[in-house]
Amino acid sequence: MRASIIGGGNMGEAIVSAMFAKGVCAPQDVRVSDAVEARRQHFRLMHGVTATGDNVEAVQGADVIVLAVKPQNLSEVMADLAGRMRHGQLVLSIVAGIRTGTLRDGLKHDAIVRSMPNTPAQIGEGITVWTAAAEVTDLQKHSVRSILAVMGREVYVPDERLIDMATAISGSGPAYFFLFLEALTDAAVTIGMPREMAGELALQTMLGAGRLAQKSGQDPADLRRMVTSKGGTTAEALRVFEEGGFGKLVETAVAAAYSRALALGGGPV
Repeated sequence: MRASIIGGGNMGEAIVSAMFAKGVCAPQDVRVSDAVEARRQHFRLMHGVTATGDNVEAVQGADVIVLAVKPQNLSEVMADLAGRMRHGQLVLSIVAGIRTGTLRDGLKHDAIVRSMPNTPAQIGEGITVWTAAAEVTDLQKHSVRSILAVMGREVYVPDERLIDMATAISGSGPAYFFLFLEALTDAAVTIGMPREMAGELALQTMLGAGRLAQKSGQDPADLRRMVTSKGGTTAEALRVFEEGGFGKLVETAVAAAYSRALALGGGPV
């Protein structure tokens, strides 16, 4: 597979590194485009790929073109590439909030895949939700799965509305967990625990709980009840969470993120 990565930031580099590690592509099959010469030089030295500042040059000969730029830089990229891609080339966008129709119109190209990865993709532990335009072939979908799978799990959805919902859950979700991890660590320090110890306990507890939930296959509510003894310490903490409206607060926060995702994309699909 010959791939072009437009945007040499953290996610672009994560994709390149993971594709090489999993044998999806070889360095000679990849071109990276970035506006910053220092990043281009980094890719040449660290990954052995061709790196250029010319987006049109970067996509020549590519089977898959990955758009990995920031949303505010996409208009410039689309202006460069509009009408310049050949039939049979696939565009895979990981640009947050940008819909398939916007990409199709801006690029003047039909074979478009829109995806929503998250930051754990940088270590191969992410989850990416994606959808494809009707013009994307089964073979191209297979190529998409090969690329997205190197970043973790991938979930195809036929309805683009679910991408905006996923943005509010898995896309923004890591920040929610980091916030709770930060708060739990600070709370431990407040009651007298050394910060280093507090951070280690909080982090491992979060990791262990997540793995238990994944491996057990049990409903989170059942797992919560297993930890909670009547009249015990966990029950007392959960009582405070419930009285503080924890569940409703999470619901409101996710709804706000979803509304923002819709607004960034120009309103409901």
